[in-house]
Amino acid sequence: MLRERLSEDLTAALKGKDSTRVSTLRLILAALKDRDIAARSQGKQDPIPDGEILAMLQSMVKQRRESIAAYEKGGRLELARVEADEIAVIESFLPARIEGEALQQVIDDTVDRLGATNLKDMGRVMASLKESHAGSMDFSKASAIVKARLS
Repeated sequence: MLRERLSEDLTAALKGKDSTRVSTLRLILAALKDRDIAARSQGKQDPIPDGEILAMLQSMVKQRRESIAAYEKGGRLELARVEADEIAVIESFLPARIEGEALQQVIDDTVDRLGATNLKDMGRVMASLKESHAGSMDFSKASAIVKARLS
């Protein structure tokens, strides 16, 4: 389970005195704890599943990429480097990205499997992609491809 891997890696980073990895893993685990608390307030007693953890990690990467752009625009290259280092740590927990022709093939297979024929089926296709490929694809790109395919 991803949650255990994060905790084990934090312990290893602490022992190895890898300050960047330690601080990034602590940020991830704090965000994870916040998500668990939010889920409990909605009546869900179980910890959030790996799919949601992967989505959270993708969101963290996206936030850091936006920060890098802002820091570079503002001439704060040292802060941009810190964000890039954090991205490297976070991405080490994400599965390999599906891009290009492989992304197109996965979408085509999903559309065919579900028998989707028009834009009304887009929600079903995207839900299936998110369930089966959480953390491994950029869903904004996938959404555009699905929309083009079903139009």
